[in-house]
Amino acid sequence: MDTLFLRPKPTRREFLQVATASLALLGLSQALSPRVVKALEEKATSGKPAVIWLEGQDCTGCTESFLNSTEPLASSILLDTISLRYHETAMAASGYRSEEALRNTIDEGGYLLVIEGSIPLAEDGKFCTIGGKTFVEIVRECAAKAAAIIPVGSCATYGGIPAAGPTGAVGYLYQGTNRHHEFDDVTGDKPVINLPTCPLHPERLVAIIVYYLTFGTIPELDDFQRPLAFYGESQHENCERRGQFEAGHFVTDWGDPSQNGYCLYLKGCKGPWTKQDCWKRLWNSGTNYCIKANFPCVGCSEPEFYERFSPLFDRQFDITLPGIGKVDIDKVMATIAAIAAAGIGIDTIITKVKGEES
Repeated sequence: MDTLFLRPKPTRREFLQVATASLALLGLSQALSPRVVKALEEKATSGKPAVIWLEGQDCTGCTESFLNSTEPLASSILLDTISLRYHETAMAASGYRSEEALRNTIDEGGYLLVIEGSIPLAEDGKFCTIGGKTFVEIVRECAAKAAAIIPVGSCATYGGIPAAGPTGAVGYLYQGTNRHHEFDDVTGDKPVINLPTCPLHPERLVAIIVYYLTFGTIPELDDFQRPLAFYGESQHENCERRGQFEAGHFVTDWGDPSQNGYCLYLKGCKGPWTKQDCWKRLWNSGTNYCIKANFPCVGCSEPEFYERFSPLFDRQFDITLPGIGKVDIDKVMATIAAIAAAGIGIDTIITKVKGEES
């Protein structure tokens, strides 16, 4: 199966829109737009790179997020640029024909492998079996001949919500913050680009694929294999409610209208230790994101999500004051403003409660 959607061939203007958006996402110069457009046009008319999209222990949320994208129209533009050979949710084929498409693509090799959902290792992987094979076997088989591997969403990157259960769920490279080595032999020196958050933000995948198709390489990554362009800045540093944090104004009662717009720190916000660009990327075609919708950041871009960050509405951080040590923020909320006024960096005195000592 070469495409999932019947639509006219993309225009140069549409390719330019994708190029412009992707370069902006990656923080690259718009002067590169002609090069990106040329690469996309060449891929659309010549040998389109094959893509295999696997789903393991997941809710299909990343697929839904990607296919519902409208700006840019990723589900249409990219499918005219790549050859999506296998996707259990979106493809028209089923049964033996779908497995034949997968087998043929693997035999060809050199494809992009997108992984959605965690990989259960317990009980020899039997918690997730597809077409008579465990998901562990399928991932190993597909990864062996892939050109690059892109785990998407919190589950495929670090284990996500399934990792809190009994299935021994892991991400492709990590189980939480710990690097495992289950797939080292089939990964070799292949690039692995993690794109966490629950679900995947479609623009990030669009930008990574466009970058790879254009330059034949991957952008700079952090220590957890995340592109720094998307995961290099703190939610707390860029939060529209940071002024309320520094003023000591915190939501303590969801039902109190006078607290509307206050900092959500005491309601479990993980923003101080979460790196992503949701605050400027926004979701639903640039409409909204968690904190703007009065919901605390749950840290879904971090390896600790979900198990170590739960219960999600419980405070997970304490405050450390210079010369004093860790203190109970519930008793010193009013002093936050004084700390800020004294010129002490708020970010430098926030420490994680779980797994670390002050």
